[in-house]
Amino acid sequence: MSVDLRSLAPFELLLALERQLRGARSAGERRHDGRPDAWTGLAFRLRDRWLLAPGDDIREVIGRPRLTRVPGARPWLLGVANVRGSLLPVTDLGALLDCGPAVDAREQRVLVLQQDGLPAGFLVDEVIGYRRFAPEDQRPSIAAPPAFQPWWLGAFQRDGRDWLALSLKKLARSDRFVRAGH
Repeated sequence: MSVDLRSLAPFELLLALERQLRGARSAGERRHDGRPDAWTGLAFRLRDRWLLAPGDDIREVIGRPRLTRVPGARPWLLGVANVRGSLLPVTDLGALLDCGPAVDAREQRVLVLQQDGLPAGFLVDEVIGYRRFAPEDQRPSIAAPPAFQPWWLGAFQRDGRDWLALSLKKLARSDRFVRAGH
């Protein structure tokens, strides 16, 4: 169905353009046989592991904000930050996933979740940007560490490095994450 974009109000126009771009992106990432041509994820480092989050999971990446501790919170909930007038709970992703607590470093970033009604930020050690992986890069033989398994999407290998893919959206909906208080 074709829509005359000139007839739309500004906000409706933005929504229509976004739908068209998503459709074009999806069509461009499929082979002739209908199978995906590539998988794209945001690549980041968490301690000594290289991880990926689906591109649709992340709204934005920000520097480590000033945090206010939350009394009675689990150690992995670092606190809340005021990000452009909205409160954002920030979680040490490594501590939550049993990789040990974060050590302050200049390269640290917060991955802000793209999920309606559930603000969440995940502190990671370094973000290196989006990476595309071809189907032949996928490695079913790579096993997930036990703490990653409930949110595990799979693994890739390229340039001698293992890349582990996790769903941060699933993680943010889990009982473990939601029960941040002692």
